[in-house]
Amino acid sequence: MGALDFLSDYFSVTPKKKHKPMQTVEIKVKMDCDGCERRVRSSVSHMSGVKEVDVNREQSKVTVTGYVDRNKVLKRVQSTGKRAKFWPYVEYNLVAYPYVTQAYAKNAPSGFVRNTELALPNPNGADDNITSFFSDDNPNACSIM
Repeated sequence: MGALDFLSDYFSVTPKKKHKPMQTVEIKVKMDCDGCERRVRSSVSHMSGVKEVDVNREQSKVTVTGYVDRNKVLKRVQSTGKRAKFWPYVEYNLVAYPYVTQAYAKNAPSGFVRNTELALPNPNGADDNITSFFSDDNPNACSIM
């Protein structure tokens, strides 16, 4: 934010607009050729607030970073005539149980699994209880012995 923008907030006569938060929007859209990729890229890169557009044709993924509304970005991509939806996958190393039946997807790109709640650890599950058997604070407090 520049000095003039900072000062204009104090001396502005018009009411302050609420700024959208900086966010990254990932969208799954099938692109077959350079023309499709160019059309999708140009449709979202001309939106106000967009800072960066990354298109990965191999993964069928478009990543838009900026001060944008995620629903407007999706609608803009859909206006190109392509079928698009929000990116449904997460990297498998960020998930506790990546090979749960609902998380594993054959059509997911390499290194990704479906984003489901079943792949996340259960807070009351046995894994958390096992880690509490040993205490670094008190090594004599082993509950197994």
